[in-house]
Amino acid sequence: MDLFSESRKVAEAFPPGDFIKEELEARGWSQTDLAEIIGRNTGTVSQIISGKQPINPRIAHALGAAFGTDAQSWMNLQSAYQLWREELEEDSEAVRRRAMIYSKAPLKEMIKRHWIEASESIDVIEQRVCQFLEIASLNEEAQCSFAARQTNSYAERPSSPVMAWMKRAKHLAEIIPAAKFSKAALEKILPSLRKLMVSEDGVKDVPRLLASVGIRIVAVERLPTMKLDGATFWLNEYSPVIALSLRYDRLDSFWHTLLHEIDHIRNGEGKDTACLDDFDLPINERPPHEVRCDEFASNFSIDKASLDKFIARVRPYFTGDKATGFALRMNVHPAIAAGQIRNRLENYSVLSSSVAAKIRGIIFDTILCDGWGHEPGLQGRN
Repeated sequence: MDLFSESRKVAEAFPPGDFIKEELEARGWSQTDLAEIIGRNTGTVSQIISGKQPINPRIAHALGAAFGTDAQSWMNLQSAYQLWREELEEDSEAVRRRAMIYSKAPLKEMIKRHWIEASESIDVIEQRVCQFLEIASLNEEAQCSFAARQTNSYAERPSSPVMAWMKRAKHLAEIIPAAKFSKAALEKILPSLRKLMVSEDGVKDVPRLLASVGIRIVAVERLPTMKLDGATFWLNEYSPVIALSLRYDRLDSFWHTLLHEIDHIRNGEGKDTACLDDFDLPINERPPHEVRCDEFASNFSIDKASLDKFIARVRPYFTGDKATGFALRMNVHPAIAAGQIRNRLENYSVLSSSVAAKIRGIIFDTILCDGWGHEPGLQGRN
């Protein structure tokens, strides 16, 4: 029987000890018999057969003499098996590292969005992901709000797509010039902010006005599987950031999200744990401070008493003309009034055409954006 013919060449998958066992079975020998034949102790033979001890040249010559083969064949089997094992271990390590990278970041989307450059080297990819997430190694947890770096206190850590999205927003926010944040200054400019809600073009002045009191605003297209409308976090104690996903391309959605995030900032929230807002969540599943922010945003646009009075007078005959007339009296854009009415009624089938005012096209010219096929830039910020 020729163990080393092409048809039996399986050393890439099996250790040489398997072939030794076959030879012993064919001859009716025990491991003790082989040990006595080649002049080695039984422990050595057992270690070789189990693969725990490699075949060295002396053992190869002894096995060749015992089985009627040449020593080089046994050395070839040992070398081929070792090469296969090393290749297998290397592949397994690469798989482990890739799995670790994907657990930390949505790699394909980040490359697609040009947040990091692609590379054939897993070392380079790992380095770029760590640099993007601002961590020393994949064993660390990425943070966004500045106080979290000290307290490490995210109650529930964001998913990897959300964290990557926030990091992208943070990187953009860091290049936006803004004053040192002052809550008093913010309260002072709120009336000016309210005046911008009358027309679509008012959005263009929002970034400049907020930057004057220390608030940076960016818009980043959400990643797949993300359900997020906006977020608030801080670069440092005096630099709050509002990040918008513009999930709904509507003027009323923009203003509600913006004002919701502003109330987080007014209350000093987002420094330790970033405020992540998904307005699709039922109100009974949202914590009290999120409900408070919703109420601030709604009342800032149209006071509750006026809205309730209009709804009671018009119900159930809501038309675009009536909503527009109400908006004129409230000094807001008709889309904002319609959005408030729909939300209060919890009926999103009414006034659909009235909330059709798009926002992204306006924002691209005034807010630092990333996504929607748009390259980030500072257009219109001078």
